[in-house]
Amino acid sequence: MLRPSPASLTDRLRHFARLALALAALMAAPVLARAQDLPRPPGNIGGPGLSAPMPIGPAPQGGPPPGGALPFVGATAPPTGSFSGPGPAPAQQGGGSRNAVAAPSREPHAILPQAPAGKVTLGVFARFGADGATVPRAVMWRVFADTPEASGAFPLVAESTEATPVFFLSPGGYIVHLTYGYATQAQRVVLGATSRREAFILPAGGLRLQADVDNKAITNSKVSFDIYEGSFLQGRTSSQPLYRGALPNEVVLLPEGTYHVVSTYGDANAVVRADVTVQAGKLTDAMVHHRAAQITLKLVKEAGGEALADTQWSVITPGGDTIKESIGAFPTVVLTEGEYVAIARNDGRVVSRDFKVELGKDKDVEVLASGARATTTRPLTR
Repeated sequence: MLRPSPASLTDRLRHFARLALALAALMAAPVLARAQDLPRPPGNIGGPGLSAPMPIGPAPQGGPPPGGALPFVGATAPPTGSFSGPGPAPAQQGGGSRNAVAAPSREPHAILPQAPAGKVTLGVFARFGADGATVPRAVMWRVFADTPEASGAFPLVAESTEATPVFFLSPGGYIVHLTYGYATQAQRVVLGATSRREAFILPAGGLRLQADVDNKAITNSKVSFDIYEGSFLQGRTSSQPLYRGALPNEVVLLPEGTYHVVSTYGDANAVVRADVTVQAGKLTDAMVHHRAAQITLKLVKEAGGEALADTQWSVITPGGDTIKESIGAFPTVVLTEGEYVAIARNDGRVVSRDFKVELGKDKDVEVLASGARATTTRPLTR
C-alpha cells in the first residue's frame, strides 16, 4: 500500500493548521521589549509598559469517559490566545487495571484509562521545550489516519480542544497534529496492542504589543500592529504579514523566532517599525513609542470662528509629497512630528498654511479663508 511522502503530508497538515487561530533584536525606532518567564501566578510587578509574569503550567486532568468508545475525550474549548495558571499536578495513583500505563507523576497522563474493547488509549500533551512546562490551553489537536483516501485527503479520525486529551483509537498508524495559535507540530504515531502517551515539543511563546505617545497609552481604536516573519534589520522579512491588525494588549501565539512589527497610529504617516524576538514558553511584551500628534484642521473666516463645511483638505510636506487628503469641516489626522502644509479648497478658493507637529501636542490648525495665500479658481469659458 502506498504511503504519503513526508513533504505532501506536511503540506496537507499546514492546510488544516491555517483553519485554527489561537497565535531580542530591536531597531533604531524607540521600542521597549522584554521576554518574561512564566513560572508562577501573576504578582505585583511594576515597571512602565511591562506586565507581571503570567504562568504556564499543566492543565487539570479529567477521568475516563463513561460508557463505550468515543472518538476523543474533550470538553468545552478554552479561551483562545491566552495563558493560564498551573493546575494541580496529577498525583501518583496506585493499583489500576492491567492496561494502565504509568508515567512520571509531575507530567500529564500519569495513569491512562483503560480503553474499550478493540481500542487503544493514546494520551497526548505538549511542552514548550524539552524541559519546558506543559502547554496549558489554547491548543487544538487533530488525529488523522496516516493513509489517504482515494481523493488524496487524510481522514480526520478525532479532534479535541483539551490541553492534554485522551483518544481511544483502533490499532494502526496515525498523524497527530497540534495547533497553538500560529505554532504547529505534527508527528506520526503507530499504535499496537499497548496504550501509550506521547509528548510533543512545541517551541512557541506569546507576543503582546502596546504603543504610546509621550508616555501616554494610545487607545485600541487608533493604533494597530502587523506582524511579519523574519528580521527587517537582517533584510529577510516576509512580504505579507503573518498576522494583520493586532490590537494593543492582545496576546498573539507564535513559534519562537524573530518577527518584524509595524505599528500604525492613525491612517497617515505615523508608522514605527521594530524587530522583536519571541522565546519558547515566554511572554514578550513590547512597547512602541510613537513620535506624533493629533491635528484637527479647520477652515474659518476669522480666527476662532466656525469651521466651514464641505472643505477639501490636503496635507503635504514642504517638498510637495501628499500625506493625507480628506473632506469635511474639521477632519482629524495623526501626523508624525515635523513640518507640513495644510491646503484647503472651498467655494472655488484655495488657501494654505504652514504648521509644525510636535511630539504629543495635539492641537487645532486654523486656516483663514481670506489668507495671504488665497487664490480663486473659476470655470473655463470659451
